[in-house]
Amino acid sequence: MARPRTPLLSKERIRDAALELIDSDGLAALSMRRLADALGVQAASLYTHYATKEAVLDAVANRLIAEVDTTGFEHGWREGLLTWARSYHAALAAHPNAVPLIASGTQRRDEFLGMANAVHGGLVGAGWPARRATEISGAVKYLVIGAASTPFASGFADDVQIYLDRYPHLMQAHRLRADAARIDHDSFELGLQCLVRGLEPGPPAP
Repeated sequence: MARPRTPLLSKERIRDAALELIDSDGLAALSMRRLADALGVQAASLYTHYATKEAVLDAVANRLIAEVDTTGFEHGWREGLLTWARSYHAALAAHPNAVPLIASGTQRRDEFLGMANAVHGGLVGAGWPARRATEISGAVKYLVIGAASTPFASGFADDVQIYLDRYPHLMQAHRLRADAARIDHDSFELGLQCLVRGLEPGPPAP
């Protein structure tokens, strides 16, 4: 039998299948066996491309971070932060089950390291001290990760009776779920705008 023109597996196909499993069933559900089943192969076949499950997860993380835009620093540090934060948030909002993976940090992930390098370089190049640049990057990351992992508006119950007797200031909370996407977007934008507007050049905190 002739060999297929294209291989059955590739790093990209395995990575994308892993992301699909994470999206549908959550990060904890991913295993090499389940990934192999989804691809219709034996688990041993995966190890030709990825030595460990952690390597697959690194590839997934790199794919998501590759969607983040750090080019805004070409137009100033404020524009850089806004562009970076918005694209970072969008990448995570599209894959909420993968947020804990992204929150685990740069480690040795190339795309992560490239993103961190671009952000830090953009801030330092604009005149921020290196330590304060690191603090600013951390503050933006906290905002992005928090917004992506803990949506606010959708967390309220639909039943108005829950609020009527004991929580009168929340009597309209049952309406939030219907407009959750807009409220969460606007809340993130408010936090981001306040953070960026509030930054003033100066020495890092002691």
